[in-house]
Formats: sequence, C-alpha cells, structure tokens
Amino acid sequence: MTAETFEFQVEASRLLRMMVHSIYSNKDVFLRELVSNASDALDKLRIEALRDDSLGADVSDLHIEIETDKDARTLTVRDNGIGMSREEVVGLIGTIAKSGTAEFVRKLEEAQKAGEAGNPASAEALIGQFGVGFYSAFMVADEVTLLTRRAGEESGTRWTSTGEGTYTIETVDDAPQGTSVILKLKPEDTDDRLFDYTAPWKIREIVKRYSDFITWPIRLVEAGAGEVEKGAEGEGGGKSEPEVVNSRKALWARPRSEVSDEEYHELYRHISHDWTDPLETIRVQAEGTFEYQALLFLPARPPQGVLSQDRRGVQLYVKRVLIMEECEELVPTYLRFVKGVVDAQDLSLNISREILQQDRHIQLMRRRLAKKVLSTLKEMRTARPEKYADFWREFGAVVKEGLINDPDNRDAILAASSFASTHDAEKATTLQEYVERMKEGQEHIYYLTGPSRSAVESSPHMEAFRDKGLEVLVLTDPVDEVWVDAVPDFQGKKLLSIAKGEAELGTEEEKERAEAERERQREEYAGLLEWMTGRLGDEVKEVRLSSRLTVSPACVVSDADDMTPGLRSMFRAMGQEVPESKRILEINPGHPLITGLRKAHAENASAPDLEGMPELVHGMALLAEGGMPGDPARFTRLMAERLERSL
Repeated sequence: MTAETFEFQVEASRLLRMMVHSIYSNKDVFLRELVSNASDALDKLRIEALRDDSLGADVSDLHIEIETDKDARTLTVRDNGIGMSREEVVGLIGTIAKSGTAEFVRKLEEAQKAGEAGNPASAEALIGQFGVGFYSAFMVADEVTLLTRRAGEESGTRWTSTGEGTYTIETVDDAPQGTSVILKLKPEDTDDRLFDYTAPWKIREIVKRYSDFITWPIRLVEAGAGEVEKGAEGEGGGKSEPEVVNSRKALWARPRSEVSDEEYHELYRHISHDWTDPLETIRVQAEGTFEYQALLFLPARPPQGVLSQDRRGVQLYVKRVLIMEECEELVPTYLRFVKGVVDAQDLSLNISREILQQDRHIQLMRRRLAKKVLSTLKEMRTARPEKYADFWREFGAVVKEGLINDPDNRDAILAASSFASTHDAEKATTLQEYVERMKEGQEHIYYLTGPSRSAVESSPHMEAFRDKGLEVLVLTDPVDEVWVDAVPDFQGKKLLSIAKGEAELGTEEEKERAEAERERQREEYAGLLEWMTGRLGDEVKEVRLSSRLTVSPACVVSDADDMTPGLRSMFRAMGQEVPESKRILEINPGHPLITGLRKAHAENASAPDLEGMPELVHGMALLAEGGMPGDPARFTRLMAERLERSL
C-alpha cells in the first residue's frame, strides 16, 4: 500500500523540534523510555492472553531485543508484545492527544530559558511526567521508523518521520507481532554528550542503570558480528548470539541489603511513570498460610487525577508473573496514590476483577497493606517530620477520606493524621498532642471549617476562644466538612464545631457566673430579640445573645445537628438536593452597635431610623463568615441609605 504523509499537530511539532535540537544533556534516557514502552507492551499481551483465549498470540517467548548495527548506524528496539493497530499508531504516535502536552512544552521552554535543560533530573522529570517518552528518540536519531502489528490482527503499520513536521504511514502485510523502533542514529558527538549508541558496552551500561529489574529478558544482538549464516544477504550480514543484559531479579524478592535505593527508585519510576524519586519505600513480607511480598512507594507529588478520585492501583503479580497492571482492590480509595508491586504465591493466574472483589486473600492483603502504609506515615511523622510534612501537604486531604469510608482503620488514620491549629501557625498538630494541651476543665476538641486559614482565623466565631486561650483546629480541606461528622470523638473527647450550637466556655464556676449575667441580659434584651426575630423570620430560626463574640457585633451559627454552609455548598455542587434549614443570628450585647440598637428600639420601636437595621446586622454577619446576604441589592441599598443619613 502507498505510504500516506501527514502533518504533526501543532503541539507535537513544537515538541519534536525541541527534541531534535536536544536541549537535554542526558540523552541516554531515550533507551530507557523505549525499553519501558516495550516492557509495558509485553505486560499487556500477557494480561490480554490470560483474559482472551481466542487472541491467538504467541506468548511462549516474550522478550525485548536491542539490535545494534555499527556499519548502518542503526539501533533497533523490538518486542513481541501487544503491538498497535493503525488507529492506535495515529492516535498515540502521530499526534499527541494527552491534555498535558501543551503544559509539557511550556515547561520545556521555561527550563530552556532558565538554563535548567542540562539538568538530567529535570529532563527525566519532564519526560516522564507527561508520558512523551517515545519522542525522546529524536534526541539521538535523524529518522525514526516504527513497525508494529497488534496481536490478533493480520496486517501491520509502518510509521516513519525525521521529526521535521511530517510523518508517513503505510500498511505492511508481513509485519511480525509486536513493535520495532528503528533509529537512524545521529553522528557521535561527545562534546554534546551524544554517545555511540551502537557500542554494546554503552547499551549494557544504560540497561544496567535503568532497566536491570525488568521482568522480561532484554537481549542484546550485534548485527554484522559473528559468522555469516547461510542465506544471509551480503557479507558481514550475520548477527551475534543474543546476550541477556538485565538480571531480571524481582527487587521485592531480594534482601534489603542487596538492593540500593537507586534500584528501588528506578523500579518506582518504571511502574509509575513519575521520574522524581519516591518520598518513601515500604517493604512488606508476609509468611504463613498465605504468603506474599509487596514493595510500595509513597510519591513525592500527587499523580494526575488523584484528587478527583480517579482510581489507580498497585501491580498484582502471581509468582512473579504480572496479571494486573492496576489492581484497585489491593488499596482502599483513600490510598489510591500508593504505587508498587504485590506478588502473591497462592492466587490463580487468570483471576478476574469480579473474583478479586470477593477473594478473601485479596481482602486480607488489602487490610494489611493499608495498616502498613498508615503505620509508616505515623512513624514518618515522628522520625522524619520534614518528609512527613511534605507528604501531608500533598496527600493529607486524600488520606482523610478514609475517616469517612474506612471505619475499621479510623483510629490508625487519626494517628497518622495532622491538622493545622491556632496553637502554632507553622506547625501542624496531632489530636493526641491537642488533647495533651487541653486546659483544665475543657471537655471538647474544638474546630472550625472554612475555605482558608486566614478566613478561619478572622472569623467572629473565634473571638471568645482566642480570648480564653482555647486551641481550635483550623480545617480548610473540603473533606473536613464531612469527616468531622463521621468521627464522634477522640479518646472520649467530642469534636465540636465552634460555629454550631451554644458556646459554653470556661470552668463550671465561670459558667455559673456567666449564666447569671446572661439571664440578666436576656431580660434586658428580650424586646430587641423578639423584634429582630420577627423582622428576620424568613431568614433566621431565631435571634439570640452570643457568648462567643467579644469584638464583632453579630455572627451566624448553625444548630448542633444542622449542616454547615460549606457542606451544603459541597452537596449542591455534586448535584444533590439539600433541604433548606434556617440558621441562628447571635448578637453581641457588649458591642456599641447592639447596645445602641437596643436603646433606640426601647425608646421608639417604630422609629424610621430602625427600618432595615435587622437586615443590615444579619447581612454583616453573613459577610463576616464569607457568605452573602440573600438579597445583595437590597442590602447595598440599605447600607447606602444608612451611610447617607449618618453624613
């Protein structure tokens, strides 16, 4: 079939142009990317063959082959894995469909301008972060050809490009199963760190560094070496005997003393496609009636989609055979950021997702892995507080989801969690530390939710607690609105929102004195409270005197069992109907505005100057907590009229 020529999409063309002109000094990473892609293709074929008996694919000798040809200056990386259809070639290679590509190109350009392009770590992070590893081949090649045939299909596809803005595609009838990537290498240039990638020693070095742990054999073949076989075309057309250049040792099965941190980190990069080092490595060795090994990693930064609950899972092996790339059943949703490998000895090779959900061994592993991760987090917080702080800043909101949906591990999650509080503006606290600091006579753990720390700290609800030196947890993650209702208490101390119910502060003696004063004030303000409640009857449940305000004239609170405004907004954003419930307006009997309003009302309740004052007080209270008056236009008009009269 005649080859068709196409143009790259704009972002792909920009990316290729940058790759061709090679802004990276560590060009060796191209081979790691191609080998990683080949390994993924073999994994996918193995899994597909287990699921589909009719696939008809040969899985008897799955392997990766790297062929060097010094005379032709070509390097070929081939596998006999799943392969690609013509549509997949166009979608995955001919264009860059990933939504993050524009961001990738922007970061590349920024790194180039900032002089960071020569930093190997920076280069690896960018390449891996956006999944554009195939294009790194253009750093070392003048032309790249991809020949592929998807398992189960009869014809294959050849894709060719020089990276100059166009590519060609043609159908090939006799393509072998799998994928071959053939690079026409650029001339060696040691000044530009462009090495001779036809040199066997260089290939061995790169494979040993990046891909030694890969399960599949990586075979190195030298074209033009060895004796010429019968029927070989031309002299020197023979090939050397294949040499396996990776150890294929499962890192999780080797003693910790035999594995370096760099080897662990490279495994993490391979399975996560995140080219930054993991924050923590967790080894699990379970022996007894049910044996399994696990190697888990805590990332240093959130994977894409982790906050939106896009599920991911760890890789599931059975006796070192990969049977599932993302086994969601092995980690609960609130640990979905965990990457790694679990290798079980007593599971079936063709276990299905439906069986996984019911398998008692899977459930056992899930519980133990969750407990191990949580205990590691607790240990990190004590032994490596800076590393823990980095982790919690990125993943704390996700972990706290477990307080809602994993009641069995709730105590372990709380023990591994930390929270901002008014005790220290910089350092988070645990609930255990909070309880140990509680004042004599304090019965509850106080908290306040809000959109930000500044909003919470400036809330009128904080005033009396600040004056009495009572510590308040500052909860600003959306999930905080939900889990506080799911956790009834900690060590017998109830978690209490300072924006709900009555604020009863102080010792019993102080409360008795305060109640006596409050009873006197209720009698004094009875008329004003009744009048304001009548005027605001459509907006509030009642108007009452406040014991939590010391500076502000008023605040709005919820009944103890009512939803907070933040939780109500969250449910509505999710499309759920939420029943309306009125809140309570509390006024400060010690504030000049309120005392003046009481006096004016007592003198003449029907005075024109009092018209609209209840609405103004209520509106100001809503604004103070970050809310909005029910009728902003009317509130603004009333405020303007009041200001005009005062002038």
